Amino acid sequence: MSVKHNLQSTTRKIKEFFGLLGPGVTTGAADDDPSGIATYSQTGAQFGYGQLWTALYMLPFMTAVQEACARIGMVTGKGLTAVIKDHYNKKVLYASVGLVVIANTINIGADIGAMAAAAQLLVPVHFVVLTVCFTILILLLEIFMSYRVYSKVLKWLALSLLAYPLTAFIIDQPWTEVLKASVVPHFEFSFSFLFIITGVFGTTITPYMFFWQASQEVEEEKEKGLIQDGKPRIRWVHIHAMRKDNNIGMIISEFTTWCIILVGGTVLHKSGVTDIGTAADAARALEPLVNSFPNSGLLSKMIFAIGIIGLGMLAVPVLSGSASYAVSEVFNWDASLGLKFKKAKGFYMVIIISTLIGLAMNFIGIDPVKALVYTAVLNGVAAVPLLFLIVRISASEQIMGDFKSGWLSKGLLWATFIVMAAASIAMFAAF
Repeated sequence: MSVKHNLQSTTRKIKEFFGLLGPGVTTGAADDDPSGIATYSQTGAQFGYGQLWTALYMLPFMTAVQEACARIGMVTGKGLTAVIKDHYNKKVLYASVGLVVIANTINIGADIGAMAAAAQLLVPVHFVVLTVCFTILILLLEIFMSYRVYSKVLKWLALSLLAYPLTAFIIDQPWTEVLKASVVPHFEFSFSFLFIITGVFGTTITPYMFFWQASQEVEEEKEKGLIQDGKPRIRWVHIHAMRKDNNIGMIISEFTTWCIILVGGTVLHKSGVTDIGTAADAARALEPLVNSFPNSGLLSKMIFAIGIIGLGMLAVPVLSGSASYAVSEVFNWDASLGLKFKKAKGFYMVIIISTLIGLAMNFIGIDPVKALVYTAVLNGVAAVPLLFLIVRISASEQIMGDFKSGWLSKGLLWATFIVMAAASIAMFAAF
C-alpha cells in the first residue's frame, strides 16, 4: 500500500510540475529560435569563448523582464499594447506597435528562410518551394488548431533544443577555461564584437517576447476562468505559479544559449571556422554528437535541420501572434488564439499578412543565415524604448496596484535598460 501511495504521490507531483509549465517555458524556448541559434553559433565561431559570460549575466535581466511582462498581463487582463493604449498617448502607442510589427515581420522572414535552408541540407527541393510550404503549414496550424492543443505542440517542439547540450557534454572541453570565460566578462571595443554582442542581447531580450508573454498570460487566465466581468481575479498564489513557470523557462533558455556558444567555440572556432555563411557551416557544430556513427556529416545536418525547423515552427507563430495581439489591441479587435477565424478575422488577418510579408522577404536575395544575425541586432536596438515602457508600467501603483514591481524587480529592469541602451550606442559609436 505504501509503495502504491508513494507512486501516486510522485505521479501527482510530476503532473503538478508539468501543469505549471506554460507561457514562460514556451516563450523561453521560442527565444532560442533560428535567429538565436545563428547568432549564438556565430559568436562562438567568431570569438570562441569570448562572449560565453553573457548567458550567465543575462539570465537575471531576462527573467526580470519576462516576469514583469507576464505580471502586467495577469494583473490587467490585457496585453501590453492595450495597457500602453490606456495610459500613454497615441504617439507612444503607435511607435511601440510599429517597432514590434517591423522587427517581428523581418524576424519571420529570416526564420522561414532559415527553415528552408536547413531543409535543403536533407532534401533537394527548391528554396522557394520550401519557404512556401513551411509558410502554409504554419498558418494552417496557427489558425485552425485550437489554442489548448496548439500550446501543447509548442511545448513539445522545445525538445529540439536538446541537441546542443548533448553535444556540449559529450566532447572534451577545456573546463577550466570554459568556466572562467562563463564568469569573467570579456570586452573588445570593436564594431564586430559590439555588433554581435548587441545581437546576443537582442535575440535574448527581444521585443516579441514582451508582447507574446503578456498576451499568453491573459489567454491562460481565460482558459482557467480567472477573468470575470472583464477583470482578472488573481491572488499572489497565481503570481508565484507564474514566476515558477517563468524562471524554469528562462533558465532552460539561457542554459541552451550557453551550450550553443560553447559548442560553437569548441567545434567551430578551434577548427578555424570563424564565420558562419551557410546552414551547412552551422550544422558542423553538431558533428561531434554523431562522430562515431557512419555518415556523421549527414546525421549532424539532419539533427541541425530538425532543430531549426522545429524551433522555426515554434517561433514564427509566436512572432506573428505577438504582432497581431499588438495591432488588434490598438483597434479593439477580438484577439485570441482560442477564437475561431470567423470571430477574430482582424486578428488572424494580421497573422496571415505579417507571415506572407516575411515570406516575400526571402525572394529579394537576402542570405537567410546572415539575415538571422542582422535580425537579432535589430531586435537589440528596438528593445530599448520598449524596455523603458515596461519598467514604468510594471512599477506603476495606478496600473498594477498591490502587484507593482518591488525594489529588486525595478533594479533589474533599469539595469537591463541601461545595459542594452549602452550596447546599442557603443555599437553605433564604433561603426
